[in-house]
Parts: sequence; C-alpha cells; structure tokens
Amino acid sequence: MTRPPHKSWAPILLVSSGGALGTAAREGVFLAVPDLSEIPVAIALVNVVGAFLLGYLYEAVTRQAPTTPRGTSLKLLLGTGFCGGFTTYSSLATAIAILLTADRPMVAALFALGMVVGGACATLAGLVTAVLHSRVVTR
Repeated sequence: MTRPPHKSWAPILLVSSGGALGTAAREGVFLAVPDLSEIPVAIALVNVVGAFLLGYLYEAVTRQAPTTPRGTSLKLLLGTGFCGGFTTYSSLATAIAILLTADRPMVAALFALGMVVGGACATLAGLVTAVLHSRVVTR
C-alpha cells in the first residue's frame, strides 16, 4: 500500500526544512530590528517581505511549472515552509492586542490596516516583479 503524497517523507522534510530556515530568519530580523515607539517594526517587516516572496513565488513557480516535481518541491520548501516560518500573523495579532490594552486603539487600528494593505501591495509587487523577471529572462 502506498502512502498518500502529503504523508510521504520528502514533502514533510521539505516543509520542515524550509520552516526551520524561515523561523531562524524571522528571529534574526527580530533581533536586528528594534521597535519604534512600541510599534513592532520587525513584525511588519517580516510579514510584508513574506507577502512579497509569496507573490513572487506564486507567479514564478506555480504558474510556470505548477505540477512538475521541481515546482512542487519549490512550493513546499519556499512557500509553505520558509514563508510559513518567516511570517508571523500570530505575533501580529498579539502586537495589536498589546497596543489595544495599552490604550492605543488608533495606533492598533492603523497598524492592522497598514499590515493588510501593505501585505496586499507587497504580494502584488511580488507578482509583478516575477512577471517582469520572466520577460527579461525569456528574451
């Protein structure tokens, strides 16, 4: 009896390896980037960069090689693994809750709105960058 693809060792190792690297990279950013007036800049940075990387990855890998073994492996390693470990929406939610309990509701609301808009713009920028990059490479 064969195991389903999601229970095979190769995908599990790809996701866990990418996740470990993404988590380590996030911790590095957290150690290097200080808060600015109690606003967690590092959380914003990793989530926006992660959104850009996911947008780029979606266009560069998923649309160009969606079902190839290489494309599938890259999606698992970089998308699910690295970006999943790198981004931190649980910390974002915690930071917003902390801002709310510190009686800074306007700052919390602006931070939350900025993260949603910033993440969406970063994802779009990643998509566009990948399209432009693929046009340059294929010439």
